[in-house]
Amino acid sequence: MVRNAAEAPDAVVFSRPDGTEGDAAGWEDVTAAEFLAQVRTVAKGLVACGIEPGDRVAIVSRTRYEWTLVDYATWFAGAVSVPIYESSSEEQIAWILGDSGAKGVFAEDGGHVAKVTAVRKGLPDLHHVWSFADNALDVLTRLGGDVPDDDLEQRRTTAGPDDLATLIYTSGTTGRPKGCMLTHGNFETELGVAVAELHRLFDADDASTLLFLPLAHVFARIIQVGCVKSRTRLGHSADIKNLLPQLQTFRPTFILAVPRVFEKVFNTASQNATADGKGRIFDRAADVAIAYSRGLDTGRVPLRVRAQHAVFSRLVYSKLRAALGGACQFAVSGGAPLGERLGHFYRGIGLCVLEGYGLTETTAALTVNLPDAQKVGTVGRPLPGTSVRVSDDGELLFRGGQVFTGYWNNPEATAEVIDADGWLHSGDVGEVDDEGFVRITGRKKEILVTAGGKNVAPAVLEDRVRAHALVSQCLVVGDGQPFIAALVTIDPEAFPAWAEQHGKTGAIADLTDDPDLRQEVQKAVDDANQAVSKAESIRKFTILPHDWTEEGGQLTPSLKLKRNVVLRECREAVEALYEL
Repeated sequence: MVRNAAEAPDAVVFSRPDGTEGDAAGWEDVTAAEFLAQVRTVAKGLVACGIEPGDRVAIVSRTRYEWTLVDYATWFAGAVSVPIYESSSEEQIAWILGDSGAKGVFAEDGGHVAKVTAVRKGLPDLHHVWSFADNALDVLTRLGGDVPDDDLEQRRTTAGPDDLATLIYTSGTTGRPKGCMLTHGNFETELGVAVAELHRLFDADDASTLLFLPLAHVFARIIQVGCVKSRTRLGHSADIKNLLPQLQTFRPTFILAVPRVFEKVFNTASQNATADGKGRIFDRAADVAIAYSRGLDTGRVPLRVRAQHAVFSRLVYSKLRAALGGACQFAVSGGAPLGERLGHFYRGIGLCVLEGYGLTETTAALTVNLPDAQKVGTVGRPLPGTSVRVSDDGELLFRGGQVFTGYWNNPEATAEVIDADGWLHSGDVGEVDDEGFVRITGRKKEILVTAGGKNVAPAVLEDRVRAHALVSQCLVVGDGQPFIAALVTIDPEAFPAWAEQHGKTGAIADLTDDPDLRQEVQKAVDDANQAVSKAESIRKFTILPHDWTEEGGQLTPSLKLKRNVVLRECREAVEALYEL
């Protein structure tokens, strides 16, 4: 960032929404020199407030320009930034602020301030709550007016590669988020190879991207830092409802998204075509796009497919590309598997979707498909300097400079994922083909990843639902799905008394759709949802007619649920939860 301001002070590195509404909404450019000046003034304010090198400063906010600004200001002050999802519950915010020992927190608006205030009594280390809505940046700018430039420069240059840059909290099997310790060296390694490997995205003269994923997610965060490093024009948007108009005016050359976004774009286009009486045309166009992309893999696109592709490119594909602003050539997909069909569809319409794979624990990408080295259906080859191997039980193990140093205040959990030889156990099952492309085939750990890329630990939800007196067992589902749902069984011992109190006759199997019984289970679900963010909450549930038991093979002798067994036996019930 400092180099950008020195070498190209007038280069536009950000575009901010200009504040106008509706169709007239536009963008206000921020140059490299202006961004550096703003970061410095806010960083001085942090110093004036007593933020010391190594102190943790949290950010709970939607994706916006100020998020990036305070992230860099925190680093300039020598401190450590701690992202928190803006949708997090009070319990989650309290845990992250308390576990990290955050001295200050940036909150976006009054709603976030209220959540912090509600739990502040239990946070003795938290001295400052700043709100973007209350002009916190202006206040910090005034407070830091007397901090000398030399003092700030010393803060900025003190941290080395082994020093902590950020704590990113990720879900654990116990439900308690764990703080991944990522160093400046981790960022340096990841960005050094990722930006170079994806140079066609970052090096174009008009390179730009509109960031709409949460910056609390490591995927969006690394793209943010990569854009600043490469002087790629970056915009922010948290208004998903108005995303398409913003894409029209911003005109990004590449975007990053989770598979759910690509699914929604496809489904919306299909539904709109059907509503206009052109459903068959769209379906045929989609089939041709997929066939065309598959032909590219083999090096032989049939003449008939090529001809149809040219026609549909004018009639259908051009409109889809225009919906992304008209200048978008690439998209980076991560967070969950995209699937071969969507990968081929988008490449067939002229948008090259580069699917990659990584974890919070690996500072984002470990592997990625490249524009010139792509195999649809895989997550690409390992980045330079990254090693991969498959363990005897099929788990993918990785080693490289982007692998984190461990979990904050949790050496036991660290030892579980990093072995004595430095290999990170990913928790994912996969394979590596003869050309070095990695394919994910399953999940070893019981962390669900929704189609939107949200990591969800089922244990915290399951435990809370099971706490209800009428509930026996609960299995949370949603891996690769658009939302979280649950299978619930009723306690056969508690049921008779409840049925008598409510004047019910019949067995549990007779009452799975009974409104009163469902209302009772809904109370348990509502209570569980209080512990998580909206994206992690249970949206739907089904009551099963029979309980799971050790005798039935669904429980272990220690009464732990055999997830794989239940999912296999209840496959139809799970599928029904996601039927339209």
